[in-house]
Amino acid sequence: MKVRLVSKGFLESRVRKSMFRILRENMLCSMSTVNRLNRAHVNTAYFCYSPNIELYFLSDLVSVHSRNLSRNSSMAMAIFRSSQKWGGPDRGLQLFGTCAEARRAEAVRAERLYGRRFPLYSKWLRGASKDDKRQAALLRSYRFHRFLPDRVKVLDEAEFGGGVFVTARVRRLQASN
Repeated sequence: MKVRLVSKGFLESRVRKSMFRILRENMLCSMSTVNRLNRAHVNTAYFCYSPNIELYFLSDLVSVHSRNLSRNSSMAMAIFRSSQKWGGPDRGLQLFGTCAEARRAEAVRAERLYGRRFPLYSKWLRGASKDDKRQAALLRSYRFHRFLPDRVKVLDEAEFGGGVFVTARVRRLQASN
């Protein structure tokens, strides 16, 4: 994954480091999809990510955002820690791109990344207790979605200064395995 800076003055390596720090520090995202009437819909989900800035989340295929994505793949995502205090050094990401259900090898990869990030997910899928089996059945009814941002806005005031948004394009140089 290569990041091409749109706003000037910051090294790509510095922006990448900031992006991955924000991704690592946060478990939840807010995502916005577009319905058939071109109205926004927002949803919150736990997410995982790859080194190639591919983000994955689990969702029920009948949920509003999943149905929206089946018609229109456009999606935006915000990632930030909600406990930040106004006036302090804030940090967050805004990502813009497309999203679709992960299928076949991509879904297997998503499950592996998700299980690494959320060990309880893997425990439930392997579990033998009645509760684990019930939770596993629910989780297996959901599907992974893969979000591919092509543009990102980074707010990392401790790194780049107060009120500075660094914008960049995300270019994937090769398909991930």
